[in-house]
Formats: sequence, C-alpha cells, structure tokens
Amino acid sequence: MANDAVKPAEEPQRVDSTFRNGSITAIGVVVGFSLSFLSRWSALPGDWANSDLVSVALITMGLALQVKALADLLLVSSLQLKRYNRSVRFFLTGLSLVGLGVVLAVFADLLGFGGIVLQG
Repeated sequence: MANDAVKPAEEPQRVDSTFRNGSITAIGVVVGFSLSFLSRWSALPGDWANSDLVSVALITMGLALQVKALADLLLVSSLQLKRYNRSVRFFLTGLSLVGLGVVLAVFADLLGFGGIVLQG
C-alpha cells in the first residue's frame, strides 16, 4: 500500500529575484518614457483629429498593460515562473500597442491627417 501514499504538491518553478528586479527596472523605465511621450504629446498646441484619437487610444491601452505588468511584478508571487512570464507578456503586448500608436500618429502627421479637425 506504499503506492497509495499522498505525494506532496510539486513546487512551482521560480525566477531568481535578482533577474526579476532587473525586469522591474527595465519595465519601469519604459513605462516612464511612455507616460512622458503621452504627456508631452497631449500638451502640444493645436487641434486634435480623429486619427489622433485612434493613436491615443492605442497608447493608453498599451500604457495600462505596461502599468499592470509593473504592478504584477512588484508582487512577491511574481517570483513564480508562470506569473512572471504572464507579466512579461502583458508588458510586451502593451509595448507593442504603444509603439503602434506612435507609428500611426507619425504617419498620420506625414500624410497630413494629424492635427486636422474633421467636421462631422
């Protein structure tokens, strides 16, 4: 009957805290740059166009995901590999959305759509 013994639960894989701390620093810096970009862009003089609103929506959603990733990584439970990887995926998705929003804003300005108020 030794085979019927209850096996202890497996310990989840863990991330080294030094590695996680470096990730927190890197993500914190990128979040700061993203917030700074949005803040400076919103303070520019001029009217906003509909194309600007799409860019702002993408950047804002991306920032929300970046901040969520940073908040999740600050928890002690983020030392579990599964939670750490999930937080990194949130961050990378947020970074992609911010990048896409910035690229759309730049191209809208280059093509003459940015800053033009569309009457509707």
